[in-house]
Amino acid sequence: MSDSSMEKMLGLLRIRIHRGINLAIRDVHLRSSDPYVVVRMGKQKLKTRVVKKNVNPEWNEDLTLSIADPNIPIKLTVFDRDTFTFDDKMGDAEFDIKPFIEAVKMRLEGLPDGTIITRVKPSRQNCLSEESNIIWINGKTVQKMFLRLRNVECGELELQLQWIDIPGSRGL
Repeated sequence: MSDSSMEKMLGLLRIRIHRGINLAIRDVHLRSSDPYVVVRMGKQKLKTRVVKKNVNPEWNEDLTLSIADPNIPIKLTVFDRDTFTFDDKMGDAEFDIKPFIEAVKMRLEGLPDGTIITRVKPSRQNCLSEESNIIWINGKTVQKMFLRLRNVECGELELQLQWIDIPGSRGL
């Protein structure tokens, strides 16, 4: 990374993609799907591994985005891996990292483990299926969320955000 891009960067966002819940069935004869998740933010694109024949997959995979502009939403799309044809979409969701960034900026210290810093309510403007809590755990600010997938008949994703400061970056 060049120095100038480091200076523009605020830090890294680690997204732990825990699991998918009740994802859509795309392989009709197998009554299942082979799902994976693609995470996009601006020009960055990351993806999880494929979990075979599972509509309740557990990925427990960490994907890391470099954050320069916290106003850009993060988009997630679930796909069904197909060997011979194009991978089928199994819904998408997006989320806003601004509330999380604001909580990290508070530079909190010494809170009891499990303290809730902020609650983000589900609304028509977001994809949350239930209240998302930004919590202090093990000396770090984390946000847990369940996202309802759009453009599909069913399915949710569970994920967790964690901030990573980078020496030499602009920082928060």
